[in-house]
Amino acid sequence: MKHCSRLERAEQRGAAVVGQEAGHSQRQVAAQLGVARSTLQDWCVPPLAGGDVAPAMLMAFVQTPEGVKWLQRQVLAAQFVITLLAGAGVRVVCQFLELSGLSAFVGASYGTQQQINAALEATVVALADEQRRTLAAGMPGRQITVCEDETFDPAICLVALEPVSNFILLEQYAPDRSAATWTQALTTALAGLTVEVIQGTSDEAKGLLSHVQRALGAHHSPDLFHVQYEVVKATSLHLARAVKQAEVATAQAHTNWQAARAAQAAFARQSRHPRGRPPDFEARTQATLNVFVQAQRDQQQAQQRQADARECVRELSTLYHPYDLSTGQIQPVAPLAERFRAVWARLHQIATAAELPSRAHERLAKAQRVTTQLLATLTFFFATLTTKVEALNLPPALETALTEQLIPAIYLERVAERATQAAQRRTLRALSAQLLAPLRQPEHLLQTRPADDRQRLEQVAGDAADLFQRSSSSVEGRNGQLSRHHQGHHRLSDRKLTALTAVHNYFIQRPDGTTAAERFFGRPPTPLFEQLLERMPMPPSPARRRPRPPKPIYLLPIAV
Repeated sequence: MKHCSRLERAEQRGAAVVGQEAGHSQRQVAAQLGVARSTLQDWCVPPLAGGDVAPAMLMAFVQTPEGVKWLQRQVLAAQFVITLLAGAGVRVVCQFLELSGLSAFVGASYGTQQQINAALEATVVALADEQRRTLAAGMPGRQITVCEDETFDPAICLVALEPVSNFILLEQYAPDRSAATWTQALTTALAGLTVEVIQGTSDEAKGLLSHVQRALGAHHSPDLFHVQYEVVKATSLHLARAVKQAEVATAQAHTNWQAARAAQAAFARQSRHPRGRPPDFEARTQATLNVFVQAQRDQQQAQQRQADARECVRELSTLYHPYDLSTGQIQPVAPLAERFRAVWARLHQIATAAELPSRAHERLAKAQRVTTQLLATLTFFFATLTTKVEALNLPPALETALTEQLIPAIYLERVAERATQAAQRRTLRALSAQLLAPLRQPEHLLQTRPADDRQRLEQVAGDAADLFQRSSSSVEGRNGQLSRHHQGHHRLSDRKLTALTAVHNYFIQRPDGTTAAERFFGRPPTPLFEQLLERMPMPPSPARRRPRPPKPIYLLPIAV
């Protein structure tokens, strides 16, 4: 006789109650259900009331099929949220079950919950594989950008994702981070997907550069953050120290000046002066005043150099856009190169005036060398954008509307979404609306085209605007999430890491309700948690608690 699951036992228990209420004997009901009479008798034993922890009504409810399904949802939700989202371990799940009172209905021991957790991770991985194959089958061909980076908690873990959808393409441990390892891992990860990698965004690591440019034959877009980071490392500490030293010198000079004035005033108040030539208080006071004024001037210069350096770092971020954030107009590469050169010249002037050490100048030179790649990325963006628009075979007036109004407006809206200040968001959105206003007029050529055609043009314009990727912050954020999981588990197993990737891609939603998989594949996946409820086994009943043996007394006195 096969072993019945907890849900099957609850269903047969309900059928037995109905049969007995209809007048059938227990033996007849057992024969109809195909179970032994003793087994049916054991199933029909009324549950014991658990007092405050497990009320009698709740104990009766969990004996029904609906109650068993409710228990399964509670246990799986606890396992899913605590271990796969919050980064805690199985022992926290056990403690939750004890404190919530659910341990009266399900096994809450570490061994039991560890088995459930292992089955949960394996099921999540299997469901993610199925979803990927299903969604990839109907996925249209796409050109994508890949953001790549490594994390080292504790071993090398390669992470690559598509920044627009935030879909993780690759997340696995590797023996090294060479170009060959990156290429092999990403090629395997992209198998079955109709995508073409045309751009890679990352830091300036040699392995990543070789992997993107040579192995993939794609354009490499440098991460602007690393350029700014080098500038900050070169200037911030030294300039902050100079400001602090200038503040101390100014305070000391002010104290000396006040002391000289006080000495002069005290001498003047004396009724009888000592014999001889009086001290030259005027000269002393003037000398200390000159020192104080010079110290103030030095302090102001140090503060100004610090403010200028910070402004230069912000200027690098403001400049590095294909469209001017104040006008929405295209920024030609040649004039932009001159503006970059002016920023670097100002930084070198600051470093020279502040007498920064040679290593600071080396860091600035290292960051400045990346400017060539920044300008190359802008050139790549405009060239690819032109190719995409020309492939649409539109009238010249409509091409101009796309390249000079629609795409810049969408790009400004993307920048506004990531802006940190409300005033900047309002300004950028107002400028975006200003560019879109002529396109929304009924007499505009764009409005005369069919609705499907307008939707297609808007999709192409959005893809073109998303092509410019100047930061790999999305993958850096994912590395931060992984480090949080590594803190509790040291090294994650391959199954655990794959399950975390699946949860990120197929479960976590943005405020608009879309998952990364939906944004990447173009259609929503089947809800992951609901599929888990269908495939995961029912939680086991709690075992009968055995009393712990009494602690032996080692110094028991011996009777005389």
